[in-house]
Amino acid sequence: MSNILELAPQNVWKHFYALTRIPRPSGHGEQITEFLLNFGKGLGLESFVDEAGNVVIRKPATPGMENRKGVVLQAHMDMVPQKNNDKVHDFTQDPIEAYVDGDWVKADGTTLGADNGLGVAAIMAVLEAKDLKHGPLEALITKDEETGMYGAFGLKPGTLQGEILLNLDSETEGELYIGCAGGIDITATMEYKEEAADTALVARKLTLKGLRGGHSGLEINEGRGNANKLLIRVVHDLLMEFDCRLASFEGGNMRNAIPREAHAVLLFNPEDIADLEDYINDYRATINEEYTPIESDVQLYIEEVPVPDTQVPEEIQDNVVDSLMACQNGVMRMIPTVPDTVETSSNLAIVTVGGGKVDIRILARSSSDSMKEFLADSLGSCFSMAGMKVEFSGSYSGWQPNVESPILHAMKASYKQQFGVEPAVKVIHAGLECGIIGATCPGMDMVSFGPTLLSPHSPDERAYIPSVAKFYEFLVATLEQTPSK
Repeated sequence: MSNILELAPQNVWKHFYALTRIPRPSGHGEQITEFLLNFGKGLGLESFVDEAGNVVIRKPATPGMENRKGVVLQAHMDMVPQKNNDKVHDFTQDPIEAYVDGDWVKADGTTLGADNGLGVAAIMAVLEAKDLKHGPLEALITKDEETGMYGAFGLKPGTLQGEILLNLDSETEGELYIGCAGGIDITATMEYKEEAADTALVARKLTLKGLRGGHSGLEINEGRGNANKLLIRVVHDLLMEFDCRLASFEGGNMRNAIPREAHAVLLFNPEDIADLEDYINDYRATINEEYTPIESDVQLYIEEVPVPDTQVPEEIQDNVVDSLMACQNGVMRMIPTVPDTVETSSNLAIVTVGGGKVDIRILARSSSDSMKEFLADSLGSCFSMAGMKVEFSGSYSGWQPNVESPILHAMKASYKQQFGVEPAVKVIHAGLECGIIGATCPGMDMVSFGPTLLSPHSPDERAYIPSVAKFYEFLVATLEQTPSK
């Protein structure tokens, strides 16, 4: 890992390396909060943790820059904890095993945490630097963005003093984001009385794995396989073909990550086992053919397991499987006026069936509030018809773009001057915290940007090394050219 410390700019990469040593999955922010608070205090800067658990650090303007508008540098401290099934790693205790591979920084079998660790590292580099020119600065490093943007939602009016917010949580260098999708969590649950499994049957565990997964907003338009959706399709057809029974189903673990693996235990008549292997092999070939070239080597296989004590009652089994087959997953609609950008989508993120309980969790996104509500209601109806209790939570509106933004015009000019090309100005199909913070701080002028990351929220997450230097140089230039009050 030490070669990460040799990358340029070293002042950013050294802080990122330090962040990889600190466990910081969503919901476990104690260590990273203390680390950031001590970092700010160690620089002699005003540093505190607000009521929501966000870290705020203030740095005065450099001489001659006192009349510039105050800037809030914003990123989130938590990371998505995803790992390959065969990787032994405890995200609450173990450091991330990051390494350099050519032009990329990657992690060994886990998410890297460059989302949003590189944003935090850039903020730390700015706070530490003594040779930059900038107006009044505030760092806002939010808590638990990945699981519900709880830090942003908990931000109280009056906490921030700045007039401009630079969100450092976008993932393509050279692109400036001025709008984002809103989102809502849909949770469908049911309790049922298990019935004893038929001991005359035999049990097989069905596993689907090897998918790319990824960010359920940024990469939902790529048509990547959703392990829950694919495996429930297989289960549905097995129930029809072999008259088997479902004992349990489990897939996915994060609402904002496209699920990569799913497992089901089914009970079969012994005389059907001879045909089952060929059936699964044919199904695996079909899935791989359908998803070429988006996915490669999708694995689908069965293995013998002991017969469980219980199984799902047939009526419940059929209702749950039918509802999962019917529910919307993936892109629902593109923005009519920007047809290359996703407007509305959903991610069938987590499915758990067994032990007398059904738990289904979905994240729906849309840059249109009315379409978000329509999609949520549609999903709710789908599961209500199956007899489930449906709850909606964590709803937030999108961030509406302001093409007349003063800081946007300043950044476009600065980027063109630095790199000789115009930056792309876009709306992102992901839930940035800008919309939530903007509602708390009316009138805040906001832009989101960042270095190039690929496959965040999956173990394939990687950071493009050359983009980090450009990102940081652009951030520094933006601070120097902040408009006057």
